[in-house]
Amino acid sequence: MKILMVGLGGIGQRHVRNLRTLMGSEIEILAFRFRNNSPVLTDQLKVEEGSSLEEKYAIRVYADLDQALAQKPEAVFVCNPSSLHLPIALKAAQAGCHLFIEKPLSHNFEQVEELINLVESRNIKAVVGYQMRFHPCLQRLHALIQERSIGRILTVRAEVGEYLPGWHTYEDYRQMYASKQELGGGVILSQIHELDYLYWLFGLPRSIYALGGRLSSLEVNVEDTVEILMDCNVDSSPVPVSLHLDYVQRPPARTCAVIGDAGKILVDLRALTVDVFDTQGNCVEATTYEGFQRNRMFLDELNYFLAGLKGTPGPLVSVREAAQSLRMALAAKESLATGKVIDLSR
Repeated sequence: MKILMVGLGGIGQRHVRNLRTLMGSEIEILAFRFRNNSPVLTDQLKVEEGSSLEEKYAIRVYADLDQALAQKPEAVFVCNPSSLHLPIALKAAQAGCHLFIEKPLSHNFEQVEELINLVESRNIKAVVGYQMRFHPCLQRLHALIQERSIGRILTVRAEVGEYLPGWHTYEDYRQMYASKQELGGGVILSQIHELDYLYWLFGLPRSIYALGGRLSSLEVNVEDTVEILMDCNVDSSPVPVSLHLDYVQRPPARTCAVIGDAGKILVDLRALTVDVFDTQGNCVEATTYEGFQRNRMFLDELNYFLAGLKGTPGPLVSVREAAQSLRMALAAKESLATGKVIDLSR
């Protein structure tokens, strides 16, 4: 199998490492690169001195995208900054390549429908990298909701916050795509995983309202602190769903609380715990996924994609489905800019 990588930053290199782990020498890795300035990173995002990506992972590099696509890779991994995803994905799809696109699908909705129509009309396998759906805590939460374990859902509160300069200690945070408006940055798009799993659990909101903006002293030109309120409909009942996102919290936090009329579920994605409480406040289920390694999500996601290339089981988060979380993110950004409630029901 021949794979073309576009973007070899932190996430691109993770996929390269995992491809080599899963397939070894059975896979040929190509890369389209025109800057060649990414250091070799370990799984813990530490710089590995004295080696090159090309040598370490046997990558054949091309400085021209057309030349790289002319090698007829079976799939293209789109791992460059968010604002550059669609041009690469469209060109790769037009060349008949299957697609693995890192989240978010894009930074706006331009050309999204064009890509959806192209991959569906040509039967191209296209998946967007929402590996959090493979997180055991969220999978357990999904099962509990499907089982109606806490009765009718009344309200949901989710949170993700982490100090941006600590994300990639090997690089200046001010140069990261997450810090730059022109590259599709900002906490809403950069932390879109939460919007994806909330969509997975509770569907597309009818409306979205957001408050916040660039509130910290971080040297970025994007929103760094946001509160989003979503009007969802679950089993024909209105459910307010709130989401907090920030680039500033220390220590970091990543949680979700689901409150029903027969109990509540508390999920801590960092502590790897899922606790279920009954109407008396008693903990009736306490699950801990101690020892779970974060890279397991990426390996599972990759296995799913590679299986899809062989015919089964197909993409977990298709381009069409990923467009929904992008709609939610863009609605939140619009609400932030205008101060208005954004209607998504039409």
